[in-house]
Amino acid sequence: MSEFFNFEDTDRDFPFYKQNPKLSKMAWIVLLASIPIAFILYGVIGLGSEYIGSLVFCLTMLIPLLYYSNWDFYLIFRNPSRSEIKLALLLFIGYIIYAIAIDAILSAITQAGEINPEAMGVTAEMTVSLIYSMMGEELVKFIPLMFLMRLFYKYSNNRKLSIALSTIIVLISFGLLHYTPGSTPLISVILIQGFGSLFEVYGYLKTKNLFVPYLSHLLTDGVIFMAMLLGF
Repeated sequence: MSEFFNFEDTDRDFPFYKQNPKLSKMAWIVLLASIPIAFILYGVIGLGSEYIGSLVFCLTMLIPLLYYSNWDFYLIFRNPSRSEIKLALLLFIGYIIYAIAIDAILSAITQAGEINPEAMGVTAEMTVSLIYSMMGEELVKFIPLMFLMRLFYKYSNNRKLSIALSTIIVLISFGLLHYTPGSTPLISVILIQGFGSLFEVYGYLKTKNLFVPYLSHLLTDGVIFMAMLLGF
């Protein structure tokens, strides 16, 4: 029986989890530590410049990741093919439909889905900065996903189980990162930002190309930010 799910492209595999290549414990510590450090730097630098803050946010995680990958860019990225670009577009559309549906359901049941766009204070600089911040957010998911896959696979030797458990944990954690007490309700961020990220994660799980979820995520937030910026 194949270790690959039926939906996966089988011409390449995920890095690191099978020690392909092997990462030391120190490397994993540095990679995982780069995530909170990136958020701290963004919180400080972003106050002065959203654009520079987003760039630093992304590079703080990307540079150590590439360093410990021996600068093998192809391990994580590759130029997206035409079919991968189409997939990213379909995932973007799928997420928009999903988010609208979940928000409507939550609003109808508990009014938990109601969000005040003006509270986000979207600016033109924030919209342009999505070029970097969206890659940063994909790295926030990618690094823990690979670490958890390595951890679960080490003890289970079951690739499919490792992918499933790692994905669930990453989705919930990513949703919690968007939670602000007194603002958007917890159930909303778990379902919309959290499990809604399955669209992007699926793009990576299928292609093993981080550019696919990045393009999907960039389209999603780009369209939302532009709509808010234009007053829709």
